[in-house]
Amino acid sequence: MSLTSADIARIANLARLELQPEESERMLTQLNGFFGIVETMRAVDTMGIQPLAHPVATIQDITLRLRDDLATETNQREANQRSAPAVERGLFLVPKVIE
Repeated sequence: MSLTSADIARIANLARLELQPEESERMLTQLNGFFGIVETMRAVDTMGIQPLAHPVATIQDITLRLRDDLATETNQREANQRSAPAVERGLFLVPKVIE
């Protein structure tokens, strides 16, 4: 996949960016370079290779330092909702924005 200058102009327009010609050219080069890397990675045959939890696991045994999934913070709902304009049964009430 390769982008053109028209693609860059369209992306900049959608992002509400005003790019100077040299910035547009630099973006084109960088994005096409990125897509080139992606294409190179996609060309690698990964069939039969197990996914890794951590890339270092390929060169050494590691133990991930994961903490226990425990709630350590106290419940401060009431304190956090004190400044809310409207609360009902522990929930923030907000104006309806979608009809």
